[in-house]
Amino acid sequence: MCSKKRVNMAKQIVPDINKDFAEWYNWIVYEAKLADMAPVKGCMVIRPYGYALWENIKDILDKKIKATGHQNAAFPLLIPESFLKREADHVKGFSPELAVVTHAGGKQLEEPLVVRPTSETIIHYMFARWLTSWRDLPLKINQWCSVVRWEMRTRPFLRTTEFWWQEGHTAHETEAEALEEVLMMLEEYRDLAENYLAIPVVTGPKSNSEKFAGADLTMTFEGLMPDGKALQMGTSHAISQNFARAFDMKFQDRNGGLAHPYLTSWGATTRLIGALVMTHGDQKGLILPPKVAPYQIFIVPIYKAGDQHVVRDAAIKLSESLSVHFRIKIDIDEQTTPGTKFHQGELQGIPLRIEIGMRDIDNKSLMVANRLTGQKTSCAIDNIIAFCGEELDLFQNTLFERAKQRRAQQWFHANSLKELSDNIVTKRGFYQISWCGSDTCEAQLKTAQATIRCLLPDEKAVGPCFCCGTQGTTVALAAQSY
Repeated sequence: MCSKKRVNMAKQIVPDINKDFAEWYNWIVYEAKLADMAPVKGCMVIRPYGYALWENIKDILDKKIKATGHQNAAFPLLIPESFLKREADHVKGFSPELAVVTHAGGKQLEEPLVVRPTSETIIHYMFARWLTSWRDLPLKINQWCSVVRWEMRTRPFLRTTEFWWQEGHTAHETEAEALEEVLMMLEEYRDLAENYLAIPVVTGPKSNSEKFAGADLTMTFEGLMPDGKALQMGTSHAISQNFARAFDMKFQDRNGGLAHPYLTSWGATTRLIGALVMTHGDQKGLILPPKVAPYQIFIVPIYKAGDQHVVRDAAIKLSESLSVHFRIKIDIDEQTTPGTKFHQGELQGIPLRIEIGMRDIDNKSLMVANRLTGQKTSCAIDNIIAFCGEELDLFQNTLFERAKQRRAQQWFHANSLKELSDNIVTKRGFYQISWCGSDTCEAQLKTAQATIRCLLPDEKAVGPCFCCGTQGTTVALAAQSY
């Protein structure tokens, strides 16, 4: 988010994706009009095109959330500071990132207010008020909002001071029900990532040191970006009952006694947009999966002297016909060259482009260009709806398969810390290792600037620990990360 990057972009110097992935990423975000820099350091403005992409992702996920029995609600932005202090691990985990309001209305507040970094505390406070009997359970609430975490190093969508997300919070009668909730939402996230965003992910539990502050269990879904760095794309947590105790959250159980509920929380953020940019983009710009692309088809009229009105009217008629089935963008501006329009459509990653000129009208056919392959195909106008539907399905599937193949090429095995350290500098990626489970051995990964991303349920593959050499207890996936 620095000004120097914006100068380069203004000159249209496209950073090389293979030589400067980070600079290329920023160039895409700004030039494709996904976001812009805000006047507050570390914050971003999500522009209409970027927000349309977020809305499409949000709509898909919101339907999943409601279909699994959750209801949306809204909770305050400001949280009493004392609420965070009720659960020691929680406040310890977030204290360096907190933004605190100490003055309002022209005077100092009696109690400082925290701008929400997450809403566990305020929601649990309300759960305690709403919950009286086992008949009130489960409580299943979701909130769409923005949160603030005061980050030192920021990058648009991947890590910003303020970001947008959904956060689900639930309360359950039994631990088994809570765990079922955690795994169910993790599966919904995996489905979102793979079947809509076309990003292959690995799911599994985090190590104890990487867990969410205050959780008994954190499940994650991790993507591997083309530069070999892992990206945590979302998490699902079984929350410690300490939260329920801290907020005096009790209910009358089936035997007439008092019990504390078992809690969960889970969330995914606008970081998913960053994952899309990195996973699918190329030197020309974005490549967006059709299922979430703001526009699936870009119609470009090809004008020649004297035929502008006929071509424009035909393009508009085509747009109206296709709009019933697809998300359409049409550019009928006669002052902008087709080449400029082609460039903009490629930059914004629109999957298909339809070119229509006088010759196409006379021949009753259209030229369809594919953003992923670069191929152009002539299609009869009468068959254009069916053809585009098939092309978009193939486009979506090809994106996912391409990403899976790339991840397979970046999935390595390491038998020792030295082997991992020697290789990860030149060959970033997922490194599958055996681990004894000790914090001491895990901490040694820092020498390679790596962390355990998640644990894998592959007991047959467990060998000697990568660090101490004793018999391992689990298989872990290590990587450098964003």
